[in-house]
Parts: sequence; C-alpha cells; structure tokens
Amino acid sequence: MDTAPQYYTKIKDLNCCVIIPTYNNDKTLQRVVSGVLGYTANAIVVNDGATDATSQILAQYPQITVINHETNKGKGIALQTGFKTALAMGYDYAITIDSDGQHYPDDIPVFIEMLEAEGPALLIGSRNMAHESVPKKSSTGNRISNYWVWVETGIKLTDTQSGYRLYPLKFLPKKFYTNKFEFEIEIITRTAWNGVPVKNVPVKVLYDPDERVSHFRPFQDFTRISILHTILTTIAILYIKPRDFIRGFKKKGLKRFFLENVLESGDSNHKKAFSIALGVFIGIVPLWGLQTVTVLFLAYVLRLNKLIAFAFSNVSLPPAIPFIVLASLYIGGLVVNNTHPITDFSVESIKQNFVQYVVGSVILATISATVAGVTGYALLSAFNKPKQHGNA
Repeated sequence: MDTAPQYYTKIKDLNCCVIIPTYNNDKTLQRVVSGVLGYTANAIVVNDGATDATSQILAQYPQITVINHETNKGKGIALQTGFKTALAMGYDYAITIDSDGQHYPDDIPVFIEMLEAEGPALLIGSRNMAHESVPKKSSTGNRISNYWVWVETGIKLTDTQSGYRLYPLKFLPKKFYTNKFEFEIEIITRTAWNGVPVKNVPVKVLYDPDERVSHFRPFQDFTRISILHTILTTIAILYIKPRDFIRGFKKKGLKRFFLENVLESGDSNHKKAFSIALGVFIGIVPLWGLQTVTVLFLAYVLRLNKLIAFAFSNVSLPPAIPFIVLASLYIGGLVVNNTHPITDFSVESIKQNFVQYVVGSVILATISATVAGVTGYALLSAFNKPKQHGNA
C-alpha cells in the first residue's frame, strides 16, 4: 500500500475524515479502503446491509471505524449515518468516496489542497464525463442534473452527481428529506441555500464493467430525482430567490441602493422608469402574499431592473394600506354598482364590496404606476443629463 505521510498530518490538522458508504461492492472495496488508508487512518465505512463478502473484507482493517446497517437503507441514509458518526467523533470535514472503484483515492489531496486554499465549502469531484469508460446515460443524466441545480441555486457546476466530495459537516442542513441517490442532489441545493460555497474540483474516473457494481435503478431513481428537482425548483422560485433578493436589498441600504441601482445603474432611463411603474402597480393590486414573487418574476420576464421593481412594490407598507384600500373602494364605486354601501372600514365591508375593491385597485394601480413611471423618467433624465463638452 502506497502512503503519503504528509497528508496524514494535513488531514489530521484539518480535523477531516473519509467516509466510505458501501453495499455489495466486494470486488472493489478492498482496493478503495487500502487506497484511502494511504492518506489517512481517519476512515469510516458504512456497511449498508451488504450480503456479499463485505463484512469479511472489513474485518481485515481493525484500525478503521465500521458502522453496520442490518438491512439496505439506501445511499442517502448511509451517508447520513456517516455524517452523524463523524460529528460524534469530533470531525469538522468529511471526504466521501464511493466503494465501486470509479474514484481514485490518490485524488484525496485535490480536496485537501482546495480546502486549505479556499476554506469551508462543499467540494464536488468533477469527473471527465467524456471519458470512454463513462456510459452515455450517466453523462446525459449529469448534464440534466447540472442544469436544474443551476436553476435552483444559481451556481454553475460541471458535475453534480459525483459521490466523491468534501463536506463541511458543521455547515450542512440539520435535517434531510431524501434517503437514496437523490440525497446527493438535495444536499447540494440546500447547502447552497444556506450560503455555503459549492465548487467543483477535478478528479479522475474509471468505469470498469468487469468490476463495478452500480445500484442505480434508471427508472425509479431518475423519477425520484425528477420529483426532487421539481420540489426544489418550486421552493427556490417561491421562497429562496425572493428571500435572497430581500436580504441583498436590506444589506445595501436605501442610500447605496439609490446610488447604485437607480442613478448609476447601466440600465436606460426608460427601463428604470418601467421598473418603477411595474413595482408600483404590483404593490397596489391585491396580490396578498404574492407581491414579491410576482414582481420579481415579471421583472425577469420583461428584462427590467429587478431591484428597482422590488423596491417600489413596497408602496403598500402598513401605514399606507388603509388609504390604498379606501381609494380603491372609492374609485371602484365609480364604475361598479354599489349594492352594499360602505358604512365603515372593516374586513366585512371589504368582503361585501370585493369586486368594487378589486376593480378600483386595478384602476388605482394603473394610474399610480403611470404617474410614478413618468415622474421617475423625468427625474432620472434630469439627474443623468449627459455632460456638455466645450469645443477645443
């Protein structure tokens, strides 16, 4: 067994371990474990209910930690068991490597060096999916997964299905909702949502059809992964992206926002004015609870300034709501027959005159958006007049 003693010290100092989840990979397990021990003795193997010679092979390595599942629970559960064990043993980081032989233990230094250089991050081994040994269905599935992770997180990755990774254990989500192969997608997206950097590092790959045993079930697992991406994309659109947008806006502050996104933005005055108008319109129409999502979506579709549109959608702040509602009811009463005269400002009164209120709010929103857009354009044009240069 080749050893790299310099990495024993580095991995120990970084408080890192290697987790090897395994299930019926007795043809390649010994090679993987021996390879890992060439770099560190901090090895944890999770035997996920194997029925082959796995137990006999692991018995040859008394220096490693072995966790046994009585029955096969799936890769996601095996990894979670490994994470819990690593945390209980006091580790801060864990490198995970598959036991099917596709990963090379001599790539462990790639993760260690990146960790030393960049600090805590979720590092994913990026395989050369164009390698002649890689099945076509694997490279195609990986490209599809890369796209959806980008939609969910905004992070462009070249490999999102590799099991060769380095996890910052204390920065991971506290709870998970998937158990099998799709777990490795969930943990990427949700870790990124927590603000943890997610990056690829280059690793080698070998798909040996004579040795490698894959437990990926094309139809069942692809279906589960597709359902997961649908759920994660929905959460990203309805909650995560608006949340991050609001956080970014609050972090900038009003003065910095006005200078950078209104006065100094590279957008034309026309685009800024339309963004103001869109924000005011969405802020007034009765889209309760959906205003932020709606304004960001429309600004994206119409290619307007999202931050300006969001800022002006806040015209319906609590102190202004009673005046907006009353104005909407009054304007609506001019075009809708009022069968229930408004005697007081109450929820019941609004319910009885709901159509009047909605019609009035749309008219009010249209008028207000037009006035705000025109005024905004005039002010922006006045502030951003091109400088006059004298003749030489």
